[in-house]
Amino acid sequence: MNPIKQRILAGETVTAAWSEMGSPDNAEAMVMNGWPVIVIDGEHGIGGIEEAVHVARAVEAAGGEVVMRVPDGSETTLKRVLDRGIRSLIVPQVNTADYARSIAEFCTYPARGRRGYAAPIVRASRYGARPDYATNAHDELLLMVQIEHHQAVENLAAIAAVPGIDMLFVGPNDLAASIGKMERMLEPEPQALLKTIEDGAAKAGKPLGTIVGAGRDFADLARLGYRFIIGTNDVSLIVNGARQAAADRDRQLGVADETVAVKTY
Repeated sequence: MNPIKQRILAGETVTAAWSEMGSPDNAEAMVMNGWPVIVIDGEHGIGGIEEAVHVARAVEAAGGEVVMRVPDGSETTLKRVLDRGIRSLIVPQVNTADYARSIAEFCTYPARGRRGYAAPIVRASRYGARPDYATNAHDELLLMVQIEHHQAVENLAAIAAVPGIDMLFVGPNDLAASIGKMERMLEPEPQALLKTIEDGAAKAGKPLGTIVGAGRDFADLARLGYRFIIGTNDVSLIVNGARQAAADRDRQLGVADETVAVKTY
């Protein structure tokens, strides 16, 4: 069983950090220093599928687990990512049940879906060392769809009801932007949309994931019932660390400090 999926189904709250830079070393260092679940950002981060596999290898070798936010929900992208052994996915911009249904079908072998078969020769089956891979792949899959547009909120119940969708992952920044409130997530309208999603997911019995932000920290989100929460990222860690070191240097040298911290996401 996929350990992340197993923990979420057991009601645990799983926390994670983003890998944005496509660096196996950065991801490995984060795993070894308190962030054992790494989300590879294939939508906004650096690199493609093969770079993601290099990051995944480093994370797994360090004892961690990976999730990948894929760049899109196309059949080709999902098939290739799954064949390359990444079994926990976040698919962005899923606004309708029809799209969610297509994604679920692309990610599962017949008769559940329409994923193309090459099981004996792919990394996911350890290049054939796991002869039962195709039979059990659907159980190991953790499939999250991103709710980040007001249209998705309107269709939330139908999306949540699609077989094979394991989690609704909320993108609060894009959600606010979809109603003309970009970077204004604390205003009443975006907050109302978040509440609608939270109530709808609870009614559907579907777990929620999101990022830290929109006025809520890890404790707030866990209290609200979120079961997968992503916090910091490698870019912010490096940039904020560099800026803090520069500020310390300038303070010691008597130079005015004008640095500004970078947002987590």
